Amino acid sequence: MFDINISVENNQHMATVQLTPTTVTVHFPLREKIAGLVRDVAIPRAAVRSAEPVPEPLTAMRGLRAPGLALPGVRKVGTWRRPGERTLVSVRRGQPAVRVRLEGARYDTLLLGTDDAAALAASLHPAG
Repeated sequence: MFDINISVENNQHMATVQLTPTTVTVHFPLREKIAGLVRDVAIPRAAVRSAEPVPEPLTAMRGLRAPGLALPGVRKVGTWRRPGERTLVSVRRGQPAVRVRLEGARYDTLLLGTDDAAALAASLHPAG
């Protein structure tokens, strides 16, 4: 069995996603951890139900930010909540994102900004 490790890095100011055959790990830079009151998360690949690119992620979020940071039209980082749904968010203006639907994980959805959202979404599609 091969251990494939894919890392999608944006820059030192954005979350990075590390993919292994068994885990999806989201690493947040210190400033995002402080501003959004978030921490790095590791999610089993088996929890991934779907992944899709989102061209305008700042307008894709609905719900109550608790906790987190929202600068309207500029930046969102943190946890957004709706009845029965919890979303981990790290997006900014001018950058597409990938929406990852999860099952049986701490979060129901991840919405993460990345310069190549389509490629990351394709890498995250569940095996099956």
